[in-house]
Amino acid sequence: MKDSDFRSRWWLYLLLTVVLFLVALPFVWMLLGSVKTQTELMSVPPKWLPEHPTLDNFRRLFASQPWGRFFANSTIVAVAVTVGNLLFSSMLGYALAHLQFPGKKLIFAAVMGCLMIPGLVTFIPQYVLIVNMGLANTLPALILPFLVQPFGVFLMRQFFLGLPRDLIEAGRIDGVGELGIFFRIFLPLATPAFATLGILTFLGSWNNFLWPLVVSSSDKTYTLPVALALVSTGQNQTDYGLLLAGATLVVMPILAVFLFFQRYFIEGIASTGLK
Repeated sequence: MKDSDFRSRWWLYLLLTVVLFLVALPFVWMLLGSVKTQTELMSVPPKWLPEHPTLDNFRRLFASQPWGRFFANSTIVAVAVTVGNLLFSSMLGYALAHLQFPGKKLIFAAVMGCLMIPGLVTFIPQYVLIVNMGLANTLPALILPFLVQPFGVFLMRQFFLGLPRDLIEAGRIDGVGELGIFFRIFLPLATPAFATLGILTFLGSWNNFLWPLVVSSSDKTYTLPVALALVSTGQNQTDYGLLLAGATLVVMPILAVFLFFQRYFIEGIASTGLK
């Protein structure tokens, strides 16, 4: 970067630095608080750096509940929902972008309509359906309602619209069927969109709280956000060290996923947002 460019935009870099500091501040406090004692957390004025760092909060956290099971439940649900959205949303998005069939415009209008409907509107019908199917308090109840989401369909359609139809014609000339064109030609080109949809879906599923709280009735199906909310239940005083340790356990996986795929995430947002 040229020095002249930096001097002309110093205010922009200063603003971005301040925003970055404000965004990172709660995460830094959470990480530092997870290794503090309860006395240090309750001290006034608050202390940023722990005087006596300890992992006792994490030891007590794992001793209080089966957090390994909660972590496994969250991982299974988030991975299954993410894979389902990547597969089914991309298939429907490809069909809406490049295939011609009766009712195509109606289906796309329905997808856009679903984007405008708040999730709470369908919450009770989904719950009644899950109960009638006998799936309450099971992992499939946490997965099935979210295997395909309208945002994923819209995102993949926008991305596929940016790919030339000549690829389809070339594939057909070579004798490749529609499924072959989709899996062998279009999917390898959809890495940026896949990363974007995968990160957003994984993050949303990992942090989902209200639906698992209602559907799950025992610790065998609790996910991490639900277990974290129930950590201090029945206590006269909130154990902030325990809560911050649990919050750290919940946040670190999604932070790692985002950092690993952030290059593809930014590329996917840019490529789908221009169409």
